[in-house]
Amino acid sequence: MKTGLRTGLSTGLKTDAKPPSTPLRVAAIIPARLNSSRFPGKLLANETGKSLLQHVWERAALCKRIQEIIIATDNELIRKTALAFGARCVITRSDHPNGTSRICEAVADIDAEIIVNVQGDEPEIEPELISAAIAALEADDGASLSTVVSPFLAHEDPANPNIVKCVVGMNNRALYFSRALIPCVRDLGHSRAEPRKHVGLYVYRREFLNVFATLVPTPLEETEQLEQLRALEHGFSIAVAHGVARSHGIDTPEQYAAFVSRCKA
Repeated sequence: MKTGLRTGLSTGLKTDAKPPSTPLRVAAIIPARLNSSRFPGKLLANETGKSLLQHVWERAALCKRIQEIIIATDNELIRKTALAFGARCVITRSDHPNGTSRICEAVADIDAEIIVNVQGDEPEIEPELISAAIAALEADDGASLSTVVSPFLAHEDPANPNIVKCVVGMNNRALYFSRALIPCVRDLGHSRAEPRKHVGLYVYRREFLNVFATLVPTPLEETEQLEQLRALEHGFSIAVAHGVARSHGIDTPEQYAAFVSRCKA
């Protein structure tokens, strides 16, 4: 199987590739950082009787494609919490600039061809979206990583810059990600392209993670503050799965309180 490390400038892109007959081994990594500017210590919040981190771990475990789940942290309290509910945990350096960098260190001794990045503050992430992202990467041997897009829900504002948008090509590869409202509808009477929100879930080919760690930050990435643009600007392809995302991450105490209420309902 091709590694997908060719740049998007190469020829011979396949849009009808089939998944491998033998599924690849998949590991999920949950980067777990204790500090949070808007909600300090949120991964250890446990008003439901379980830590937020445990909720995330249990949701990831519902995805049947994942063979192993590992929590990657630089914090001893998080490590002890993870071990207490039965998770495997690895200690990583404290100087990682982002979760992807932490994952690169965490997978050094892991036997898996596909690596899923599950955000540590997504306690309600849909397991079917994880499976869809894995399948999208397996089906596109020219892509180096994959992600998910979803229609906007009725209460969501596509113009909200805190909700990232993604435009997707006919070959189900990402063309661009933006905090701006894209695509721009010039003629309201002739729009065939609805805005799609980006779900912050990433699935990587194992070998691409090491390459990604060496890529320098890029102008669009720094302008939009979207790390996935680094891959596109350097010419790597991102396969896109389509699904319906009703969940969202926990960024504030208010969002956590609403999550607790849903759990107790």
